[in-house]
Amino acid sequence: MNYRRNRVQGGTYFFTVGTANRTPVFSSPAAVACLRSSFRSVMRRYPFSMDAMVVLPDHLHSIWTLPEGDNDFSRRWRLIKTGFTKGAKDIPGLPMGVNGSLWQKRFWEHTIRDGQDFERHVDYIHFNPVKHGYVARASDWPYSSFHRYVREGVLPRDWAVDEELLVGVGRE
Repeated sequence: MNYRRNRVQGGTYFFTVGTANRTPVFSSPAAVACLRSSFRSVMRRYPFSMDAMVVLPDHLHSIWTLPEGDNDFSRRWRLIKTGFTKGAKDIPGLPMGVNGSLWQKRFWEHTIRDGQDFERHVDYIHFNPVKHGYVARASDWPYSSFHRYVREGVLPRDWAVDEELLVGVGRE
């Protein structure tokens, strides 16, 4: 398969990266910590701005902005996946995908076109745990840049509440 990716020097991109066969690899705090460590390691060598992110048990979404003159997001993803896989060997009980693989072979990317496109994708990222039924409120999901957006005053804490999921759940 000859897949062509849109590459923009210094571009901003939305990514979806899945685990192999949607295995819930990121179900433990230890796995998420290992993923964070892999991101930090790659960001030190190949900087980029992490504009938004959410980590769910079987996939993640993120928005990155690359430095001026740089369009190599593929190398960064390869290194992040490799770093996580190496570090994950020390996590007891980590579920493995078919053939011991942790990741889907590819990832999906979308080049962010403008401010409105950026905002739509940030909202998608922050709403994703609610959409999948993991939580009733975006604020209840711990592995999301939503909390940074609240701290910075960009979003209110009560943004993205699924009232139907709150039925029977203690309201604040």
